[in-house]
Amino acid sequence: MSKTPRNNPWYWVPSLYLTEGIPYVLIITVSVIMYKKLGVDNSDIGLYTSFLYLPWVIKPLWSPMVDLYGTKRKWFLGMQLVLAAAFLGVGLSLPTNQFFVMSLACFWVAAFASATNDIASDGFYLLALKEDQQSFFIGLRSTFYRVAMVTGQGLIVILAGWLEVKYGDNTQAWSLTMVVVAGLMFVLTLFNWLLTPNIETQANYVKEESLTFGKVFVSFFAKKDIGIALAFILLYRLGESQLLKIASPFLLDTREAGGLGLSTTDVGLIYGTFGVIALSLGGIIGGIVISRDGLGKWLLPMILSLNVPNFLYYVLAYLQPESAFWAGVVVVTEQLGYGFGFAAFMMYLIYVADGPAKTSHYALATGFMAMGMMLPGMASGFVQEWLGYEGFFLLVVASAVPGIWLVRYVKFPRGFGKKKEG
Repeated sequence: MSKTPRNNPWYWVPSLYLTEGIPYVLIITVSVIMYKKLGVDNSDIGLYTSFLYLPWVIKPLWSPMVDLYGTKRKWFLGMQLVLAAAFLGVGLSLPTNQFFVMSLACFWVAAFASATNDIASDGFYLLALKEDQQSFFIGLRSTFYRVAMVTGQGLIVILAGWLEVKYGDNTQAWSLTMVVVAGLMFVLTLFNWLLTPNIETQANYVKEESLTFGKVFVSFFAKKDIGIALAFILLYRLGESQLLKIASPFLLDTREAGGLGLSTTDVGLIYGTFGVIALSLGGIIGGIVISRDGLGKWLLPMILSLNVPNFLYYVLAYLQPESAFWAGVVVVTEQLGYGFGFAAFMMYLIYVADGPAKTSHYALATGFMAMGMMLPGMASGFVQEWLGYEGFFLLVVASAVPGIWLVRYVKFPRGFGKKKEG
């Protein structure tokens, strides 16, 4: 038997969060692009792909099992294999007459596996690292999570666009792309098996095993100021929850329909090159400044950096520039701000989850986060068709106001996440 690797977060944090982020972006975002290219309209895209958020919303219902049974390492390795099989199913279903229903069913399986993988991976992160390490590596963690998301929106979409041109058949192109994704997931699972340390022992579970399923839930909702905390979690990304479903259709839609008329390859290239550089820089800087100064100093600037750049999408919709350069400028600016702002959000979720059942409590917190993404996203396609792209992007900007307003009422130690001296 091979020797277990040492617990060096620089080895396993990037790999683990690539594997957490790629399935999520495939299910939630790339599915939007795929269905758009396969002829599904915006209202159906917004409604049905938003329903795929549901496993992340209800994952707290089974998150205590990850705390109470088995190791988190076994859980995430098993779920990653299920994900590989589910994406293979998506690829094989697309050439069929019932592609929409069958591919959605496979995405549903993938969504439940991905949500469970998130529970186990996040629990492993919280168990394996001390608080000051958590804040230091939050930048690396969120960066590779977002790199995974941009890889999906970028490199994988570029591949699909190239195959569209090569075969002249969108269905064949996306079918092959999903088969490639299945292979990628299998390879990443192998990497995680090799790189993640087997640090979980019986001693780690003494406190968690004393908890019952019911106590896990009760202890979460008994936390001080939990109402304000949950409202903040629901509203932090209210604007993005709508933008996420419509940004890609906007870039791809014809100019007559109010879009920019970019190709699939253009959209993938914009997200997968300059976007990933900006995102990585923003996430790394975010983690560093929180580790240096604490979350209290940076929460307001970070939520502003996440939301203010969304106004540039309205500018794009109003001017409809012909050059893809300006779309690239907007995406780079938005990704830089998002990488910076998302670091604060992830650190706040860690604070809310703190306690003996931190894995389950983190799942509960992220479940509410997913609900905040799902419900507005479900309506986004209908709202966009009603308001047009210009009116829709103004609504996205206005949606940031409640979350920003709540910053003054959110309570936590101002120095939370700050690296301890000595």
